[in-house]
Amino acid sequence: MTPAAQVARITRALPFWLSLGLFPLIAFVAGQGGWWLILMPLSTWWLFTGLDAVLGLELENADPETPDEHLFWYRLVTLVWFPLQFVTIFALIWYATRAPHLSTAEQFGLFFGVGVISGTIGITYAHEMMHQKNTLERWLADLLLATVLYSHFRSEHLLVHHRYVGTTRDPVTARYNEGFHRFFPRVLRQSLTSAFTAEKAMLARKGKPWSHPSNPFWRYWALQAACLALAFALGGWMGVALFLFQAVIAVWQLELTNYIEHYGLTRRHLGDGKYEHVLPRHSWNAAHKASNWLLINLQRHSDHHYKPDRRFPLLQNHSDEDAPQLPYGYPVMTMAAMIPPLWKRVMNPRVREWRRHYYPDITDWHPYNKGLNPAPR
Repeated sequence: MTPAAQVARITRALPFWLSLGLFPLIAFVAGQGGWWLILMPLSTWWLFTGLDAVLGLELENADPETPDEHLFWYRLVTLVWFPLQFVTIFALIWYATRAPHLSTAEQFGLFFGVGVISGTIGITYAHEMMHQKNTLERWLADLLLATVLYSHFRSEHLLVHHRYVGTTRDPVTARYNEGFHRFFPRVLRQSLTSAFTAEKAMLARKGKPWSHPSNPFWRYWALQAACLALAFALGGWMGVALFLFQAVIAVWQLELTNYIEHYGLTRRHLGDGKYEHVLPRHSWNAAHKASNWLLINLQRHSDHHYKPDRRFPLLQNHSDEDAPQLPYGYPVMTMAAMIPPLWKRVMNPRVREWRRHYYPDITDWHPYNKGLNPAPR
C-alpha cells in the first residue's frame, strides 16, 4: 500500500495529466486536415493500448484513508478540464466552418476527434466530479455533460445505476449475450426515461410536482439549449451539425464503457424483489496501468461501485478472488464490443466462469439472462 505522504507527491499525479496533451494535438490536426485527423483516435485508443502492453498492470493501492488535502494535484486536472474542453469545442466550431482547407468530410473527421476527447475524457471527468459533495465539482460535471447533450446521465447514474446495478431496473447493466448494437438503442431510450422518473419520484416524496424549479432537468435543458445556441451563433447550421456529431461520438464512447463495465454480471435475487448488496464482484476490474492513467482509474470499477464516494486516486485494485478481471484495458475491450461475435467469444466464457465461481448453487440462469427477475423494491 502506498502511504498518504507518497500519494500526495506531484510526481505520482502527473501521469493522470497526460490527457491534457490532447488539446494542443487537436489544434495541430485542425490546422493540417487530411490524414492528420486520425491522430486523435490513434493517440487515445491505440497509444494507450500500446502503453498497456509495455507497462503492464498496476496492482499497488494507495492508502484509502489519504485525506483530500493530499489529493490537490489529482483533483486539479479534473477541475481545469471543463474550460479547456469548452473553449476547444466552440473555438473549433468557429474555425472549422471558416477554414478553406477543410472539406465537409474533414470537418466531421475533426469533430470525431473532438467527440473522442469530450466522451473518453470529458464524461469520465464529469463522472468523477458528480460523485463529490461540493457544489463546484457538481456544477462542473453538469457543464461538461451539457457539452455532449447528455445531462440526464448524472441523474440516471446517481439515482438509478448505483442503486440498481446488476438488476432488471438498471438500463446500463448489459445482459448476458446482449450485443452492443442492441444494447445501445435500448439504453438511449431507457436511461432518459429512468432518469426523469427517478427525479420525479424524489420530488413526489417531498410533495412537489415534476415541474418544480428544483427539478435538475430544468437546468439540464437550459444548459444544453445554451450550448446549441452558441454552436449556431459561431457556425450556423453547420456549427450545430458538428456540435451534434461530436455529442453522438461522446455518448457512443460513454455507452461502450457502460456496456463493458457490467456485461453479464448480476446480483443474486433473494426473493420478493430483494437483491444482495453490491459487491466488487458485480463490476469488471481492469488493472492496466496506462489506460487507467487516461481514464483516471475508471477501470478500477469494482471498487468504485463498492465505495462510490472514493476519489479516483484512492480507488483500490481488486484481485481475481474478489472481482472478475478484463483481459485488456477499456480501449481494447470497447473496440471488441463493436464486433459482437468477437466480444462474445472473449467474454461469454468469462461470464460463465464468474457464475461458477461466485454462484455455483444457481442452476437456472434464464431469468437473469432475459431480465425476467422481479424489479428491486
